[in-house]
Amino acid sequence: MPKIAFLSSTAPEALQAKATLEALYPSVAPHDAEILIALGGDGFMLETMHTSLDSHIPIYGIHCGSVGFLMNELSPHDLISRLEHAKASPLYPLEMIVHQNGQGTTKALAFNEVSLLRETRQAAKIQIDIDGVTRLQELVCDGILVSTPAGSTAYNLSAHGPILPLGSPLLAMTPISAFRPRRWKGALLPETAHVTFTVLEPHKRPVSAVADFTEIRDVTTVSISQCKGHSVTLLFDHDHHLEERILREQFLE
Repeated sequence: MPKIAFLSSTAPEALQAKATLEALYPSVAPHDAEILIALGGDGFMLETMHTSLDSHIPIYGIHCGSVGFLMNELSPHDLISRLEHAKASPLYPLEMIVHQNGQGTTKALAFNEVSLLRETRQAAKIQIDIDGVTRLQELVCDGILVSTPAGSTAYNLSAHGPILPLGSPLLAMTPISAFRPRRWKGALLPETAHVTFTVLEPHKRPVSAVADFTEIRDVTTVSISQCKGHSVTLLFDHDHHLEERILREQFLE
């Protein structure tokens, strides 16, 4: 039996599931574990991914929350068999490097997406450069995001961005309520792309940048690139793995 650590959100159903599983299976402290069991929703899974970054301990999520795209179904009595047959999916985050108005530079990682959002009633104006080449001189919008394949079914999908198959060497760039150019729907980028967003008129039209849980306000430039130096591994039931979920999501009405 692998050494298992059970982690849960504060949701009552997650706490109850944790108590049930700990009564059925021996557990260890997280730093001694060979597998982490995350009980909650996708938000708690993201928290667990960030806190266990580079621990090289795979994470098996069990859905006990409101959204469970990154989670497996709760089935307490066959957990070990499911772990033995689980499929591993390594995920690499985006690194966001932010410059603020006279406040220096900040870095943060995002497994779902990096998004820029207007802070006031006025639309943001953003210049888009990819690998040092200006591709869009001025985007007038509520915001813009760059998504990983794993995050493409989250905020990116809500903003009408494309769903990316897991493992595809692509990133999705999706505008949020673009005003001009009105018909620009975004772009698919190679995973090696280095993206720079420059906020135009930052004092008049302030913009915040968000990488998963990290929000930085009043930014002037934001650089985004995939970070192969960090990774986490998620485990999914063999008949319900993440690639299948992403594929199925594209055929939902």
